Amino acid sequence: MIEEPGTPADDAAVQQRVEAIVAQGPGGAFALAGVATAIVLAIWFTFYFLVFVARGGA
Repeated sequence: MIEEPGTPADDAAVQQRVEAIVAQGPGGAFALAGVATAIVLAIWFTFYFLVFVARGGA
């Protein structure tokens, strides 16, 4: 979608919307990082218990 340059009033409205979004903080990014970390830890523990402990390498 091609966006034409707007009037200064439009730019001010867009700026206010952006500031409102930024003010909410990076909650989604923290949630995604937490889920990814939990998955990596679950895979690591699964590998540890099923491979190393099962072979007596602990």
